[in-house]
Amino acid sequence: MAAAGAACGGDAPRAPCAFSPRGRRSLALCGPDGRLRVWDTPSSRLQHEYVPSAHLSASCTCLAWAPPGGRQPPSKEGPQRKKRKSEAAEAGEQFDLLAIGTAVGSILLYSTVKGELQSKLDGGHDNRINCVRWHQDNGCLYSCSEDKHIVEWNTQTCKVKCKWKGDNSSVSCLCISPDGKMLLSAGRTIKLWDLETKEVYRNFTGHATAVSSLMFTTVRPPNESQPFDGITGLYFLSGAARDRLLSVWQIRSDRKDKNAVMSFTVTDEPVFIDLTVSESKEEPVKLAVVCRDGQLHLFEHILNGYCKKPLTSNCTIQIATSGKDSDATPKPVPILAAAFCSDKQSLLLVYGNTLQPIIERVSLNTAESHVCLIRDVQKTMALQTEMSVTKVKTPIVNKEAKVLVPGIPGHSATIKSQSSGMQKMESKRKPGDKEDSIEDRLGAMDIDTVKIKTKGGLPQTDSFAVLLVQGLESNDPDILNKVLQTRKDALIKNTIAKIPVHAVIPLLHEITKRLQGHPYSASQMVRWLKSVFTIHASYLSTLPDLVPQLGMLYQLMESRVKTLQKLSRLHGKLYLIITQVAALEKIQDATNINQTAKLVYEEESSEDGSEDEMIADKDSDENWDEDEEKGEQSDEEKGEQSDEEKGEQSDEEKGEQSDEEKGEQSDEREMAVEKEINGESDLDPENESEEE
Repeated sequence: MAAAGAACGGDAPRAPCAFSPRGRRSLALCGPDGRLRVWDTPSSRLQHEYVPSAHLSASCTCLAWAPPGGRQPPSKEGPQRKKRKSEAAEAGEQFDLLAIGTAVGSILLYSTVKGELQSKLDGGHDNRINCVRWHQDNGCLYSCSEDKHIVEWNTQTCKVKCKWKGDNSSVSCLCISPDGKMLLSAGRTIKLWDLETKEVYRNFTGHATAVSSLMFTTVRPPNESQPFDGITGLYFLSGAARDRLLSVWQIRSDRKDKNAVMSFTVTDEPVFIDLTVSESKEEPVKLAVVCRDGQLHLFEHILNGYCKKPLTSNCTIQIATSGKDSDATPKPVPILAAAFCSDKQSLLLVYGNTLQPIIERVSLNTAESHVCLIRDVQKTMALQTEMSVTKVKTPIVNKEAKVLVPGIPGHSATIKSQSSGMQKMESKRKPGDKEDSIEDRLGAMDIDTVKIKTKGGLPQTDSFAVLLVQGLESNDPDILNKVLQTRKDALIKNTIAKIPVHAVIPLLHEITKRLQGHPYSASQMVRWLKSVFTIHASYLSTLPDLVPQLGMLYQLMESRVKTLQKLSRLHGKLYLIITQVAALEKIQDATNINQTAKLVYEEESSEDGSEDEMIADKDSDENWDEDEEKGEQSDEEKGEQSDEEKGEQSDEEKGEQSDEEKGEQSDEREMAVEKEINGESDLDPENESEEE
């Protein structure tokens, strides 16, 4: 009996994978592109490929195969008919359901028999699914999530059977006991739950980081003298993120909290663990641990209680290239997963690329402490690719069909003239002459657009467009880097405007791929992206399947903008203010027109008259000043006289003035009148008061 498990939780591997139970005949692997691929392990052929509808927004986070024979089929009305032999054989060979946990909290059940999605479990979690596990007897499914809860699902009705809080932080991993009555969950601490009462039976503490893998290593306690209650005395294994120690725990009845009884040391964080379960006291546990650095460590140990010193691996397996053909130095090939075969003496190794993995069966030789397997990965992948494309039919080309040169229509005028000359040469060629080779023909045509240079030394926009299309068709990184590293906006716009519409979608895919790289590259790609959307928006709007094609790009942009919401809002407000200020400045610039006359017409005698007028104006100004002075003086004199008259009237009314004073005043009045007539009245009011 063997149990397989991929590391799950917050620091999950980039590609969740799981071997099917019983025989390891299938490998389910979910790549970074969101597609689920099921590979046949004996032949390394792709059996199924499933693309979830939300694979871009809700990537796969964990996988779990249904136990063989454990899942009960949905009950149908009426008596069940007897299965035919072919159906029974198919059901025996294929393992039906595959549970897929997603990043948005939903769980997909994929049927490998039907090759399609069977059902979707929704409403239990509202955050990332960290781990899913099947119950081996009743067909229930258990899941844990970042939302701190554990959910028990009824897969028949696709509804939540029970939900409870598993930890104060996110629950990262689950494991079901061999008898199916207990459940291990890992968050900040490892808890053992009673599935009937949903109460904590034991607590285990010891990991500093999130636990990424849990699995039982025994089905019976080593000491069988006491009656077995189904859980006491069993050992289980746990691995954590960024932890190079795998801990082994024993479930005891004497105390609740305890430390690990032993540990295994590895070179890096474990990403995939497989083990053979110990069924008796004398049988050792075999452990295969794949680390993040691509190495595989094999352990073999009899679980017999406490062991203080961490145990080292019996054998370490690495894979590397030979380094003889193209590369002078050998390169390491990462191991993605490993599983024990049914005989427990051989291993299934999965290595290479997650999109096109290589599955190989290797016999164990634990006598050597370190084994390095030399594999020609390129040759093996080429063979697999040839095998996978054997079903593609090659179209039969008619001899009279014209083969067009790669490029843009309208930019091959020189090529046409040269090819027409070649056709004339071919028509003149006699039957006995030797036919030109393809190399000679290409040399005569000279279609190397890279050589087309302008005076400034840079390629023209036409050649940039041709280069871009050729780079997209041949997937040549050198050509694409040469074109896409351009920083001139005008050149980018002209290049985008001249590419044909059939190259727009491949260009968007290439830009999306580069947006996920270095921030400098992403900032450069945004310019190209903006030009593509502004120039080819009408073409893109006509595509019926635009949403799935641009889904990854949209998610990428949205995830980046999410972290900068406040900044983006501020940028929008500042942009509005700047545009309004610029618009006002434009309006002001438009109104402030130079008002100087373009043409001035003057008469001939205008110069003489102007001098006379200026003199007359001066005279009039002087006269005006004199008049003002006189007016001021007369007003002052009038004020003085009125004061004197008022004083005289008051004296007369009071009867206090004498006749002599009256005579003096009359004489003075007569003298003042005479002075006014003569223009000699220049006395100030102060002097007058003194005289009085």
